[in-house]
Amino acid sequence: MDVQSNNFIPAARIAIRDPQLQAALHASSTNSTRARAESLFAFGREHGEHMREQAAEAKRRALRQLPDLLERAEARMQANGMRVLWAEDAAEARRLVLDVIERHGARRIVKSKSTLTEEIDLNTALEDGGLDVLETDLGAYIVQIAGEHPSHIVGPALHMSKDTIRDLFVRELAMPPTDDAEQMTQFVRERLRQAFLGADLGICGGNFLIAETGSLCLSTNEGNGRMVTTLPRVLVALVGIEKVIESVDDFTTLAQMLARSNNGQVMTVYTQMIDGPRRPGETDGPEEIYVILVDNGRSRIYGTGYAEALACIRCGACLNACPVYQAAGGHAYGWIYSGPIGAVITPLLAGLEHATPLPYASSLCGKCRDICPVRIDLPRMLLDLRHDLVTQGHSPALWSLGLHGWAAVSGAARLFSLARRGLRWGLRLVPNRLPGPLDGWTRYRDLPPAAPQSFYELWQERQKTRDHE
Repeated sequence: MDVQSNNFIPAARIAIRDPQLQAALHASSTNSTRARAESLFAFGREHGEHMREQAAEAKRRALRQLPDLLERAEARMQANGMRVLWAEDAAEARRLVLDVIERHGARRIVKSKSTLTEEIDLNTALEDGGLDVLETDLGAYIVQIAGEHPSHIVGPALHMSKDTIRDLFVRELAMPPTDDAEQMTQFVRERLRQAFLGADLGICGGNFLIAETGSLCLSTNEGNGRMVTTLPRVLVALVGIEKVIESVDDFTTLAQMLARSNNGQVMTVYTQMIDGPRRPGETDGPEEIYVILVDNGRSRIYGTGYAEALACIRCGACLNACPVYQAAGGHAYGWIYSGPIGAVITPLLAGLEHATPLPYASSLCGKCRDICPVRIDLPRMLLDLRHDLVTQGHSPALWSLGLHGWAAVSGAARLFSLARRGLRWGLRLVPNRLPGPLDGWTRYRDLPPAAPQSFYELWQERQKTRDHE
């Protein structure tokens, strides 16, 4: 998927006027945030906050030891019988997957939901190679049929109503018309079951990778992940290098926080720890497992003040809490990652020049930081990215000129005094709308009246009164 984040503002304007999308966003964010609070604080707020602290330390400890943990994880996975490959960028990751597919003569491929495979645009590469690729997560399957991209890290089809999905299934899959969600799900289940049984190769992501044991960990709710990772004879897992953690103890903490922060579950329905391919005497599991550790810009982030962003566990809580995401939806962000974490990750991975509006797509209310299960300080990073936009020359020329003018005026006492008096008289003359580029403020807000006296004038009067006492 090409990065289209510079179109955020026009895309957001369209989204705000879409009543179906607004209803879906409101319902999802309200329900998810409420369920998270009920689950995380079931034993009291103090207990829940301690869990957050423990999860935050687990991820930060992993980041502090990242190079060492990656080597330990590689050694343990190889000892477990997995084949470990490294991809520096998206192109190399795609090439490695295609090499494995060619080596095993695979044609029919089933996939479990993976944000990383969306990031590297893997499906397009596979389809261009003439391969039959099927997403098996229900939301991802719906989006694939519709020819769209996911709108939420956790709920790919969150932007679509049941009626829209029904019409899509009837049109594209010849489903008998029905408004019953259970019947619609059963129809898809039967189609996917045949795909699982006939697949040559499975592709999955990874929520965590445990260096201590070399275990690939997956958390899913539909069971498709287990089908993808056990039925095909070959499994390819693509995992971002930031997903490595130190120990099983860390995994137990983070898995609980992922489920609670995602949609309020105590644990996801299916929690897997894959320790290697099928062994002699075993009847389930793939014959061969390839784990591709993908960098694709993560090492570049690791060496900066934004390294904390790599602690993200992709729970989607910050999206559900963000007032900007709740208004604009996921597609407006123009790439795979949306919401507050997307406003940080997209400029870092794709380049600031491709995502200039995103650091400003925030009210800086701090909800994303307050709700994050690993306490990532997203507002601080958004402010730092705004600074980078200015220093690297990516801010609009008029905006930069205005700031330089403001700095010049505010740095000179006489100029500031003249400007203050001029502004007071100007506010009395203009109607409720500021002229020119300043009308962006008053388009949605009432223009406040000018105060009878400025703070400086009040201060001078106070000082004169004190002098006479």
